[in-house]
Amino acid sequence: MTKETQKKTLSNTEVASFCSQMGMILHAGIPAIEGITIMKEDAASSQEEAILRDIYDTFMETGTFHEALKSSGVFPSYCLHMVQLGEQSGRLDEVMHALSDYYEREADLSSAIRHAVTYPMIMVVMMLAIILLLLTRVLPVFHQVFEQFGAGVTGIPKTLMDLGTAMNRYSIGFVLLFLILAGMFLLLSRTKKGRELFLRAAGTFRLSRSISERTAACRFAGGMALTLSSGLSTEESLTLAGSLSESPVFQQKLEKCRSLTAAGQDLASALSESGIFSGFYARMVTVGYRTGSLDEMMKKIAAGYEKEIDERLNRTISILEPTLVAVLAVITGLILLSVMLPLMGILSGF
Repeated sequence: MTKETQKKTLSNTEVASFCSQMGMILHAGIPAIEGITIMKEDAASSQEEAILRDIYDTFMETGTFHEALKSSGVFPSYCLHMVQLGEQSGRLDEVMHALSDYYEREADLSSAIRHAVTYPMIMVVMMLAIILLLLTRVLPVFHQVFEQFGAGVTGIPKTLMDLGTAMNRYSIGFVLLFLILAGMFLLLSRTKKGRELFLRAAGTFRLSRSISERTAACRFAGGMALTLSSGLSTEESLTLAGSLSESPVFQQKLEKCRSLTAAGQDLASALSESGIFSGFYARMVTVGYRTGSLDEMMKKIAAGYEKEIDERLNRTISILEPTLVAVLAVITGLILLSVMLPLMGILSGF
């Protein structure tokens, strides 16, 4: 297994599975090093076995579990921080179970967002493909018909025909341009700056902004539930949980919350005043803070946001589906009518 492959971070589902297995092993009283050996023997693939072998070797050298996980280069930083905390506090089994629940929720959330985005993207690609087909294959046929009748066209029909002819003539150039743009999009999506740019763009649209804000709040609440239950201080919890979201808008709210807590304001008031939580969720935070069960309340808030996100995604898809179909029908109809009406006018003159 190459070093480059080793540095590829595990998916949320893979991290959740690893944490769940380690949690069960530790809860059964089996030492972590023996647990890694058991998992290595039962590895489902050579890649998994290589990762576990690296963890085992480093564990034998350092004697610390979080250093072994860190050396593999495949675990997210948040997971490593929490494992280190669990190891130092002697509550590693509890932390591993909590991490499993957290990353399972993250996997479900990411899957819901991915499925919601996939269908509209397919529809948009189909729309573009149909429009390109009309411009480059159908309109040139009408152009030849007009030439045979010796009739010229002006206005929109002529513009569309000229566009179709140009696209047909320089199709290789358009394909290369599309591939370059697609490659740039993929490269940007894999960088932190690119993700921030996409998040800013998503924040300009009403539908995506609402989902983006709730996603950031959901991840923050889930992270706070885990960090607070593990015994971290307010500042440490805010730092770790805040790093789970790359949304620039959310990071501004988080910075304001830190400033308020640093000025002596209690955490519940700071979270509400900074706008991280509002309405019903802000009241839940206040109740949890006053009763000393803020970690449990944060867990309930994360579950509530996850349910809201699912509902909003389903509602968004139900709006987008008929809208995209209607837009495709209108554009296709306008293109065809723009050349059919002049042709009907010519034929009626015979």
